[in-house]
Amino acid sequence: MRVRGRAARTVALAGAALLTAGALAGCDSPAPQPASSKSPSPDTASARPGSPASSSSAPQKLNWKRCEAPEGGRAPGTAWRCATVDVPLDYARPDGDTIGIALIRKQATEKSRRIGSMLFNFGGPGGSGVDILPRAAGSYGKLNTRYDLVGFDPRGVAGSAGVRCRSDEEQEKAYRAIDMTPDTAAEETAFVKDGADFGAGCERRSGKVLPHVGTTNAARDMDVIRRTLGDGKLSYFGISYGTELGGTYAHLFPENVGRVVLDAVVDPTADTVGHARNQATGFQRALENYLKDRGQDPEAGTERIAALLRRIDADPLPTSSGRRLNETLAITGIVTPLYSKSGWPTLTDALDEAQNSGTGDGLLRLADSYNGRDENGHYDTQSHAQRAISCADTKSRPTASEARALLPEFRELSPVFGPFLAWDTAGWCARWPVEGEHDTPEASAPGAAPMLVIGTTGDPATPYEGAQKMADELGEGVGIMVTNKGEGHGSYDESRCVTSLVDAYFLDGKVPADGRTCG
Repeated sequence: MRVRGRAARTVALAGAALLTAGALAGCDSPAPQPASSKSPSPDTASARPGSPASSSSAPQKLNWKRCEAPEGGRAPGTAWRCATVDVPLDYARPDGDTIGIALIRKQATEKSRRIGSMLFNFGGPGGSGVDILPRAAGSYGKLNTRYDLVGFDPRGVAGSAGVRCRSDEEQEKAYRAIDMTPDTAAEETAFVKDGADFGAGCERRSGKVLPHVGTTNAARDMDVIRRTLGDGKLSYFGISYGTELGGTYAHLFPENVGRVVLDAVVDPTADTVGHARNQATGFQRALENYLKDRGQDPEAGTERIAALLRRIDADPLPTSSGRRLNETLAITGIVTPLYSKSGWPTLTDALDEAQNSGTGDGLLRLADSYNGRDENGHYDTQSHAQRAISCADTKSRPTASEARALLPEFRELSPVFGPFLAWDTAGWCARWPVEGEHDTPEASAPGAAPMLVIGTTGDPATPYEGAQKMADELGEGVGIMVTNKGEGHGSYDESRCVTSLVDAYFLDGKVPADGRTCG
């Protein structure tokens, strides 16, 4: 659940939630294959030599075509067109091999008043913008009047040399067999080995791109996309992990920042343990708000759920599918509906079933949607990309003993989610084959245009406090802080006040006062 986020918008779209970490790492929303041409294999993705996308070259001419239907789904419709832009595999070798970045676009409906293109990233890391944007576009209809809506698959994701690390069978076996909160030496050994095996699978299947899938390179790709689309400045809407990507872009290219909104903000000052600590705090806060809304005492309600998880750990619950609901899947199922207040009734039903009927169908359905598993047992690869990008970004590689030492603090923060998140610090990038780039990302952007930074007080996955830290990191006059008093992961199209402020900013250039509060 290393919740940096599976595309925040996907929560409402697919009835699932998104973010980052171990088993829950596949956790930021189930995403079908992108509605673009088939993704190139990472081992053949660099077959095109040369770098037409290098900063010194002329912008490429995009060949926009009708989008193909995603696997098991429908094409997004005639208003959408897909294309591919070439970027350097390694920006340190701009004239070397290239990979293709998959794009999807819906043109502005009022062409005479068109402002430009608006690029989106919905979270993850690992969310496919080519897949998500057409499903989310109804929320951005007003912006679409004057902007072309543009989604992309960041490098290592789906149609952009997507990373693959495990087969469906291997994925199913891990979810079934690995205890993500190990209680014995044998469980701990298996837990660490599973993390190492996952990384080895990524290297074996996607080794060519694995060293190059970090957020810094994705931000460089965004600038290539901006130039290729013909925009002098970048207009960008980043949600969840997309806020980290946006902050990184602003740091690298402050002079190219146009109108940028960061919603459901990742704390740029937090390292691996800091993110886990933030999420333990955020999910526990959301759980307590849920319990209060149901007329329950938060402390007593938390203990009932923690006791249920202990029983499930000792004796997994049966389900009608024949699969059993273990503790890891149960925690994932509880996390999923906490992403949005609209999911709270579903959580009530699932918990009532587990506690009163002794069966786990409801929680298992929620866990499957979070983990990207369909009815036929096929898993999407968002969790693969999510892990590869996260581990390429962070240098931190906590050991099992270091994770174990965190347990008392994390149990105090959250008896329900704390142990999972503490152990996840060690399992997520265990023995990862690629060295990470930094301890924390750099987001300072002196000289950049004002950027809206929106934090929701009840956000479970990217707690509110991180938004103020992002605003501070961006710098005075750049990070414009907006507080949304409410629940859920992401505020646009959820809060009328926030939606109005964002629309006025994007469409009319109106920058709200720093410190504005909605709700």
